[in-house]
Amino acid sequence: MIDFNKLEYPYLIGEIGINHNGDIQIAKKLIDGAFATSWDCVKFQKRNPDVAVPEKQKSVMRDTPWGRITYLEYKYKVEFGRDEYNYIDKYCKEKPIDWTASVWDMDSLNFLLEYDIPFIKIASAHLTNHELLIETCKTGIPILMSTGMSTLQEVDEAVNLLEKYAKSYAIMHTNSSYPAKYEDLNLSLIPFYIERYNCVVGYSGHEYGLTPTVIAVTLGAKIVERHITINRELWGTDQSSSVEIEGMDSLFKRIREVKIVKGHSKKIVTRSEIPIREKLRGL
Repeated sequence: MIDFNKLEYPYLIGEIGINHNGDIQIAKKLIDGAFATSWDCVKFQKRNPDVAVPEKQKSVMRDTPWGRITYLEYKYKVEFGRDEYNYIDKYCKEKPIDWTASVWDMDSLNFLLEYDIPFIKIASAHLTNHELLIETCKTGIPILMSTGMSTLQEVDEAVNLLEKYAKSYAIMHTNSSYPAKYEDLNLSLIPFYIERYNCVVGYSGHEYGLTPTVIAVTLGAKIVERHITINRELWGTDQSSSVEIEGMDSLFKRIREVKIVKGHSKKIVTRSEIPIREKLRGL
């Protein structure tokens, strides 16, 4: 299990989600990419589609790579089951790299508890699902909760439940649009959350580009989550706002530079300045 309070560097989560499109080989390539670029964790999404998909959405028709099928059928097409997660668990342990998933219903929570995972994610969509939030807290596994598309009152209520029931938790600032517009990112909420809740705060980015995520780290984000893909041109609603492997490598390096560049708050004459000081001041 992860201790969010003891992170030396930002913890980087590659959100595979359903970008694998139901193909374990795509998932494997993304795990490989995350490991090769020194990210800490890959994350999936676990659902029981019969429970998680709203009734009014189940029969909605959708054009997919498998033809024109109902939304419920589509959700089953991209849902990994026991065999796939057993493979993921084994493959990630061999690297090693952490893996986990967002839980969208109680069945999925119970499914995930059969694995040794570092934390459980509560997606923004379920921030107000207090039953699922409380039951997830009661597992004793650290909780990571996203706060997108929520009012401050809703976030307050959820954090109060985390305080009451969770053994350990952190929250993630995010905007739930895909892709999120720069003017909607409101990264100033990161230091606001840190002061308001006195807990570890991270950033889950859904925007194009890498710069806002780096800025989030400078503002205090200790956890970073970005959707990842092997190709943004692949089919799927999350692909276009995801980061490809080359971008993951760049983002890792830029985030690591933040700590170096920020330095410390002591005003000193640095070692590299000494010869310049002697030359220009004679001191």
